[in-house]
Amino acid sequence: MEHVTILLILAGCFGLFMAWGIGANDVANAMATSVGSKSLTLKQAVIIAAIFEFTGAFLAGGQVTSTIRKGIIDASLLSGSPEVLVYGMLAALLAAAIWLLIATRYGLPVSTTHSIVGAIVGFAAVGIGIEAVKWGKVSSIAASWVVSPVIAGGLAYILFRSVQKLILNTSDPMENSKRYVPIYIFLTGTMISLVTMLKGLKHVGLDLSRNESYGISLFVGIFCAIIGGFLIRKITYSKERNINNHFFDVENVFGVLMVFSACAMAFAHGSNDVANAVGPVAAIVSIVSSGGEIAQESVMPIWILLLGSVGIVAGLLMYGYKVIATVGSRITELTPSRGFCCNLAAAITVVLASGTGIPISTTHTLVGAVLGVGFARGISALNLRIVGSIFMSWIITLPAGGIMAIVFFYFLLGVFN
Repeated sequence: MEHVTILLILAGCFGLFMAWGIGANDVANAMATSVGSKSLTLKQAVIIAAIFEFTGAFLAGGQVTSTIRKGIIDASLLSGSPEVLVYGMLAALLAAAIWLLIATRYGLPVSTTHSIVGAIVGFAAVGIGIEAVKWGKVSSIAASWVVSPVIAGGLAYILFRSVQKLILNTSDPMENSKRYVPIYIFLTGTMISLVTMLKGLKHVGLDLSRNESYGISLFVGIFCAIIGGFLIRKITYSKERNINNHFFDVENVFGVLMVFSACAMAFAHGSNDVANAVGPVAAIVSIVSSGGEIAQESVMPIWILLLGSVGIVAGLLMYGYKVIATVGSRITELTPSRGFCCNLAAAITVVLASGTGIPISTTHTLVGAVLGVGFARGISALNLRIVGSIFMSWIITLPAGGIMAIVFFYFLLGVFN
């Protein structure tokens, strides 16, 4: 292939740009409930996300990655013209990254998976042919727009109503928290462990069976509940204190759970979603380095993974505050107990989806959970204007990525041919 050096440089630059967008939008969305509920300050959230996202993303480096993200196009149709796939992947990276930048500029949380999928479908449909796109796969990914927020929203609604009934709306919230919070700790420990293993550790070479994952997670959940219950029972308080002070103590307990869940979710997110940025880069490098051979899978070079990891952290540091503000406070007001219900609902949804094979968006899942908590407080607790803007951005993510990818694809084709 010609222009090898230029193509590799472009792949690195566009991949870094895409990773930056993931950090600014997707990672910021994942940390938003912790910041919005004031369980963590923005600075603390950035530090936690930087450490655990980077660790999760970098440890995934030993894995073989799919060069055609999500298996949505048939690469065999390109065996005679590998340069088309290279130009297409470059176009897809640039298109998805620009869309993430636009969405982040307005504080709108969008799915990075939908962004890159829409971009790849766009270039494939016009650059290769309609038959190259696996439309059934694309349809199932698009369906997650509805599935994930509905499931997470329903679960968050049920969880928060249970917290209200069992703890918050009682005559002695602190005493009831000692009785019921260990149950929530068990659920949190179990589900966060499952998310870490199913979405995180599977990418770092730890090949556990599903039964082993469930067994370990149940053990972790029970252990956390025992330790948590013991520590909570050691908290002393006066029943004569103002009821507002009791609420403050209860919220502090949930705040600790928020910090724990934020760390685990950041690790799982980093190890799983960094592939949206580095997968297409790995495809380009593999094709160019092999002289035009197209493979469905390739070993991930360390420098590509490092590029993606650094880009994610940089995006969160530089621009993540906009999406954090939207999800953490502009949709509905969050407290530690509300934010906890959002995180736990999102984790349960991820586990359910992993078990059933339903493709979901973690971004849509968490936003749906925030909406569920808002509904539990009453429709007036939701900022419907912000909700409408978010839904509209979700609808146009796939076509926006596709249209821009088509434009960039033909531009690159004209430049290099």
